[in-house]
Amino acid sequence: MASSAPSPQDSGPYEDRRAYPRVGVALPAFLHVSGERHSVQLLDVSAGGAKLNCAPSLPSGSAVVLDCGTLKRTAVVRWQNAGLVGLCFDSELDSREVSALIDRSVALSALMDSRE
Repeated sequence: MASSAPSPQDSGPYEDRRAYPRVGVALPAFLHVSGERHSVQLLDVSAGGAKLNCAPSLPSGSAVVLDCGTLKRTAVVRWQNAGLVGLCFDSELDSREVSALIDRSVALSALMDSRE
């Protein structure tokens, strides 16, 4: 049976069908699933969802809460492949929330670069 999950190497066809443009970010976050808290890395975000680097295996359809500092959003796991997880938010992020995540990612990157 073919997987409907996008592969990290071949995301082109899936990008064409996305309702919202994704923006690359690099932010630490937590994912709350069934009473457990997992450390994850937020890799990209849009108004409708996010892609995470996430070690634990999570079945599609799992209800989760993404906690990334000032942003806390309920979501559903849509796909998982090779340590990557795609989330669909239960309610869309507004442009201010997306911009705040981008700004935090840029600031964190600058801080990390200044320490090198």
